[in-house]
Amino acid sequence: MAIELLTPFTKVELDTKDDKKGRKQVGILGGNFNPVHNAHLIVADQVRQQLGLDQVFLMPEYEPPHVDKKETIDEKHRLKMIELALDGINGLAVETLELERKGVSYTYDTIKMLTEQHPDVDYYFIIGADMVAYLPKWYKIDELVKMVQFVGVQRPKFKAGTSYPVIWVDVPLMDISSSMIRDFIKSGRTPNFLLPKPVLDYIKEEGLYQ
Repeated sequence: MAIELLTPFTKVELDTKDDKKGRKQVGILGGNFNPVHNAHLIVADQVRQQLGLDQVFLMPEYEPPHVDKKETIDEKHRLKMIELALDGINGLAVETLELERKGVSYTYDTIKMLTEQHPDVDYYFIIGADMVAYLPKWYKIDELVKMVQFVGVQRPKFKAGTSYPVIWVDVPLMDISSSMIRDFIKSGRTPNFLLPKPVLDYIKEEGLYQ
């Protein structure tokens, strides 16, 4: 028996029984997480629940493979904020592989390492609709799609389609971004309710984004 997920862009049948028996189903939500916020957590949790995954890992990147380099803070702060955000939340955890490996965080290299380390796991890589449009430009994308199942999540102001196999999952659309939160703090506004309170407290204690 299969679950059919229909969207305007693609139809993917996700077998939840025979082929997956005995294998762990794990989601990966990568990003800079500068800082992590509530929209990240909602996406991770909703994908986990709707696809019936065993777990979803938030995976902070060391250096994003973007042409336009992002300014970011030290990875120890980004990691600590994720740990604070996930404390006590079942089904969500942090994956530190890219921070440990250092260098440019190419998804192909990361998934290759994860699948070699955990051959009994099927991975689902979660991306926003804005990133789906860029899939043709991803490093070794044709090899990558054979190693991992992409999961697309719609974002406000973005509508995307793709010829690559993507499972689309509907989640509450929240127009929250890390850059918005940083701008709030720089301008003296407190981003209450946009991110977990322990994360906001940590930002204040460490004087981040001032």
